[in-house]
Amino acid sequence: MIKTGGLLKLEKRIAHDLSIISYPVNGWIPSKFDEQGKRVLDVLVVGGGQGGLAIAFQLLRERVQNIQVIDAAEAGQEGPWLNYARMPTLRSPKEVNGPDLNIPSLAFQAWYEAQFGKLSWKKLNKIPTELWVNYLKWFRKVLSLPVQNRMRLIGFEPLQDNIKVKIECLKTGNVQEEITRKLILATGIETPGKWSVPPIAQKIPKDFWFHTSEMINFDLFENKEIAVLGAGASAMDNAVRALEARASGVTLYCRRSELQRVQPFKWLSFPGFLRHFSELNNEWRWKFMSYLLTLREAFPKETWDRANRFEEFNIQAGADWEDLHLKDEKISILTGKGIFEADFLIFGTGFSIDLRHSKELSPHAHLIALWSDKFKRTRKEDGESNLLSYPYLGDGFQFLERLPGSAPWLKNVHLFSFGATMSFGPSGSSINAMKFAVPRLVHAITRDLFLEDIDHHFESMTSYKLPEFSLPGEETELAPATTDFYGKKVGT
Repeated sequence: MIKTGGLLKLEKRIAHDLSIISYPVNGWIPSKFDEQGKRVLDVLVVGGGQGGLAIAFQLLRERVQNIQVIDAAEAGQEGPWLNYARMPTLRSPKEVNGPDLNIPSLAFQAWYEAQFGKLSWKKLNKIPTELWVNYLKWFRKVLSLPVQNRMRLIGFEPLQDNIKVKIECLKTGNVQEEITRKLILATGIETPGKWSVPPIAQKIPKDFWFHTSEMINFDLFENKEIAVLGAGASAMDNAVRALEARASGVTLYCRRSELQRVQPFKWLSFPGFLRHFSELNNEWRWKFMSYLLTLREAFPKETWDRANRFEEFNIQAGADWEDLHLKDEKISILTGKGIFEADFLIFGTGFSIDLRHSKELSPHAHLIALWSDKFKRTRKEDGESNLLSYPYLGDGFQFLERLPGSAPWLKNVHLFSFGATMSFGPSGSSINAMKFAVPRLVHAITRDLFLEDIDHHFESMTSYKLPEFSLPGEETELAPATTDFYGKKVGT
């Protein structure tokens, strides 16, 4: 039962909390203007999901106010949650802190308890996906974060010391240009490459197969045999959806002889790893991430239990798909364990990291340093070639040059997505790592902006002559008013 007035009370508490922690000074970054006299953005964030919202919040806390966030989706549809994320609950524990950045009154728990009470929170197992979406919408609203929806980044290039971006308005089709000092790509899992399927998929017409990243009409599967390749969490979520759509049978196929039942990402969810992983040398980062990223992510117990409620659910372990053949609208699947048949296929085979497949990054991919440029392997193990194609990022999530001096402007483009995983561990697409990763990113942004304007700041300091009080007989302008988190003047 929703408690009326609970959110209003919480929002008043948030306003009070923010007024306490925000440092009461005006914006400190000098305004820049392009040749037409239009103000240059200090930061443009591409992606209005949980990562982009958290970044915008932290930037405002640091008094970086001349920012904009854009997202191609409709408002409330950002991120994977209502699209291809087909789990009914988040996989993270309910106690995990994310976009709130350790402000208790902004945490999901505070939002939930304000509406449903503390007892309901105690009874809650994991966070329902739809409630997480509603929480993110509220988070954006209560903080008045500057997000523009139905706006898509279609390209960017250097312009003197700045970045010129092209943005398409998906409502009108118009393309506009903006100049920004810093560009942050915060698009979750999708930025660094493409969703992948094995080459044998091309032997079957596209009408007969889907990837877990697609919008799937599960009604097609009623009374049909469905084969799912992959044994990770996403593959299992799609298998369950097919079962719920009354498929006559759903079989999950995996290459390994045993299912991955251990979730190593639970082990690493402690401050030492999440905060300091990026400070390790290349050898140690490679050891950790080559182990973690070559394992298939285990699915939660709740997903396993949901699937096994259906008698129609089957698993074939040690049965990688070697070939596919379509005859009389039936698909024959050749595996090491024999031949199986299905009406439709679902590929839960993840994605491949390749900057050349990103529309925004492909023109610059040849300039960007990869792990293959910075970490030479004398002997490559299975699955490691994909790891070497991850971008090798600087200490503030910024791209680095493949060849020194070839593209110094890349330092102004920051990648806060799954593509940061090899350099930073769970970060750009991880809820529980957000409170460590976002401050690190924003620290790098404010550091760069301050150093780039150091002459201005020194001149501003030496010309600052406003007294704190007037002597008898003087009429002097006193120190200016300051502002709170929202930019409203407080005091004189």
